[in-house]
Amino acid sequence: MKNIFRIISFLEGISYLLLLFIAVPIKYLQGDASYVKMLGMPHGILFMLYIVLAIVIQKQMSWNLKTIGIVFLASIIPLGTFYVDKKYLQD
Repeated sequence: MKNIFRIISFLEGISYLLLLFIAVPIKYLQGDASYVKMLGMPHGILFMLYIVLAIVIQKQMSWNLKTIGIVFLASIIPLGTFYVDKKYLQD
């Protein structure tokens, strides 16, 4: 389950960066919202999977309340999911 979480974490991080630094600037600078629409739904699904899987593996990983809070917070900070992978998921 940890490896699935790592994959979802990576994909969620990539989708967030694409949405935040590519799609949103295009929307506001060029008036084209199509990229936000195209990337928004997959990112939302990946975000929800990230949160659910974090809850599922919390016990397996022996994460305390502070750690799970950091894992949750990392999902809304650019590059945060990559930090979680490096700090908490690598063997």
